[in-house]
Amino acid sequence: MSEVKKIATRESYGNALVELGKKHDNVVVLDADLAAATKTGIFKKAFPERHIDCGIAESNMIGVAAGLATTGMVPFASSFAMFAAGRAFEQVRNSVGYPKLNVKIGATHAGISVGEDGATHQCNEDIALMRTIPGMVVINPADDVEAKAAVEAAYEHVGPVYLRFGRLAVPVINDNPDYKFELGKAVTLREGTDVTIIASGLTVSESLVAAEKLAADGISAEVINMHTIKPLDEEAVIKAAAKTGKIVTAEEHSVIGGLGSAVCDVVAEKAPAKVLKIGVNDTYGESGPAVELIKKYGLDADSIYEKVKAFV
Repeated sequence: MSEVKKIATRESYGNALVELGKKHDNVVVLDADLAAATKTGIFKKAFPERHIDCGIAESNMIGVAAGLATTGMVPFASSFAMFAAGRAFEQVRNSVGYPKLNVKIGATHAGISVGEDGATHQCNEDIALMRTIPGMVVINPADDVEAKAAVEAAYEHVGPVYLRFGRLAVPVINDNPDYKFELGKAVTLREGTDVTIIASGLTVSESLVAAEKLAADGISAEVINMHTIKPLDEEAVIKAAAKTGKIVTAEEHSVIGGLGSAVCDVVAEKAPAKVLKIGVNDTYGESGPAVELIKKYGLDADSIYEKVKAFV
């Protein structure tokens, strides 16, 4: 894996914003005193007149973004996931979601891979929160290519969008000419017949490695990248249930309310199948190196391999 190119999706976010800003004069970026960490500082350097630092006041930032959206601007409000989705939830719900305003939320440093910042900053609940807001689109890209495409797609979509990015550098797995990003359309990265692994974010690359290990044991694992959590690609879930009869969801998020819950909703109603949810169990994170935390909380390739093998 050392030869595989790795890029943090927060870096991809900053670079994608610059490209978007070159093409569209109505793109404006807001941040909450974290431009260096969220990488919106890259946009600030290119377009200082279209970057607004709202200070450590995330709730106010969302209100400012809502106001800008009413004037025809397309604001990308940026902060750590814990603050963008957690602290500012009421403003996102009432000032953006309720009036269906064209605001994009760029949430970085999501999940356990925030690392040393610890439990207070490791937001494993943001997808669950954002999924409950009517009309909110929720995207959790797997790599640099997908993150950039997601930013472009978020701009093109009229309405509120929640974009989830990570701090840890992850392998680039979609660097091929055939890759195409579509909102609400999952991507099958590997065909299989015994079990389907539906993953999002950094667990996508880990699931691909786990599938290779399973193949060595004679287990054929299908891997689906569910980059859009809402709207979910229900057709992909239904097909997986019919094809393999066993589904494993993998996500760097709580097993409550995230990708696993969204998949289970579809399975329970439309396509009965056995489901195993892999994610952060009902617990807080802790301070430590990101890679070690991912392993401790069972989100790395080896852990996914062991859990899927036992499940099958």
